[in-house]
Amino acid sequence: MRIEVAYARAQGAIQGSYDLPANATVGDALRAAHADPAFAGIDLEGSPIGVFGMAARREQLLHPGDRVEIYRPLALDPKAARRARVKQARALKAGKS
Repeated sequence: MRIEVAYARAQGAIQGSYDLPANATVGDALRAAHADPAFAGIDLEGSPIGVFGMAARREQLLHPGDRVEIYRPLALDPKAARRARVKQARALKAGKS
């Protein structure tokens, strides 16, 4: 079966298509990507992963046409980013009063 592995970088996405046997798992797809020079330097074992945007385990079985996604760590915690935006907005509003 043919599957795709994708990793999004700020400079653009890395994608690879691989032919895997029936009953292949997400872990099998990651091992195939690990052998691909395009994925060199990416932490395939420690990064969060998903299939079509849904969190996945490495033992999860794949279906033909699935896209395994390797996620980057967040640059900033979403809660902390929201607090900073609210604080900045309040400071701007206080300065206009």
